[in-house]
Formats: sequence, C-alpha cells, structure tokens
Amino acid sequence: MMSLKIKYVLFDAANTLIWKPGLFHRYIAALEQNGISVDPHDLRRNHKLLSEALKFPDRTSETFYAYFNSEVLLSLGIIPGEKLLKDIFDACTYLEWNKYEDTVFLDQLDLPLGILSNFNKSLQTHIKGLFGDRFRNIIVSEEVGVAKPAAEFYKGAIRTIGVDPGEILYIGDSLKLDVIPAMACGLQAWLIDRDGWFRAVDRRIGSFSEIAAICNKQL
Repeated sequence: MMSLKIKYVLFDAANTLIWKPGLFHRYIAALEQNGISVDPHDLRRNHKLLSEALKFPDRTSETFYAYFNSEVLLSLGIIPGEKLLKDIFDACTYLEWNKYEDTVFLDQLDLPLGILSNFNKSLQTHIKGLFGDRFRNIIVSEEVGVAKPAAEFYKGAIRTIGVDPGEILYIGDSLKLDVIPAMACGLQAWLIDRDGWFRAVDRRIGSFSEIAAICNKQL
C-alpha cells in the first residue's frame, strides 16, 4: 500500500528539536574534578541508551537525576557516591536549551508543523523563544495529563491536528517513546539519529536535511 501525502509534520522536542549543548562538557568536568576520566563517546552512548530505557517525569528533580546518573555511572563502571552525584547535578542542572543547527532545514517545509512532547508547560516559552511562531500546535504531557508512549497522547494530537494520521509525518529520537507508538497509531514515523546509535532501524534519518525528501516521496 502506498503512503498518503504528508500534510503535517509533528516533532518530539527534547533531543529532537532542542538540546543542551553544554551538558556533556559539564558532566565530564564534574567527573574530572572527582579524579575520574571517561571516554566522551562512551558517556554519550550510555547516557542516550539509558534515556531510552528509563522513564523521565514531566518535571525532573535532583532526586530523579541522582537515580538516573547513578545508572549512567554504574554503566561506565563508576561507583556513584553522594558527592559525585551532587557535583554532576550542580554542574548540569538549569543549562539553557538551544535548537539543533539542522533545524534550519525546517524552513524548506511548506507544511504546518507541531510538537508532541513529554515535557512541562515551560516548553511553550522555550520553543517560541527559539523558533518564534513556526509551530502551529505545541502539545505537552503535563498539560493534557497523559504522556508517551500512551496511545491516547498520540490520538489526542491527531484529533487536535485534524488530518488523517497517515498524512502526519512524526519525527522523534526514541524508538520506545516516539517511533513505535506513533506507527501503532497510524502516523508515518521516523527516528532522528544524529549520532548513528541505531543503525539497524530502517526508518531513520541522521539530519533534518532529509525531511523534505521524505515528504516529497509521499504519493
């Protein structure tokens, strides 16, 4: 069966459209202050894989990050002491969100855009500060009371957007939270994998520069 023509492009937010560029530099600096050296590649990979495996709340906290960073450190063979966890949290918390450089390619899309994200209400402010009014809909889990990977979160977005789910292209950075549930709800879902961690995935792009081509191939 041929795909429907794309009429709307929907995105995840964190680590899809926006990220914190200074995160890993600060993380490594905190480790080095405690006499610990790690391979930056290993840290980024393990951090990403655990982000995929562990559930993030809409609003994170020092308690949550103590748990999450303990798992990251253990995956690297590092014992997560209380001081080390505090130093990492202090170094990495409240960093500024920024948009990925390849979001410039969104200007090539003559289509309405939206966001569906497990996030708190502050996302509206972050996105408008970085992108202006480019996104027609910004739907966040804290506001609607349901979160990914729940099908109802996606189905609610489909109702809000008002087009056939097969006419929506969805882009996210997580198989578990984004691609699999979006496809189950009938959306045309693709994984954004800028670091090439998930090479076995067929519906995968390495840059937003590829989105226009996906839209143009639809029949």
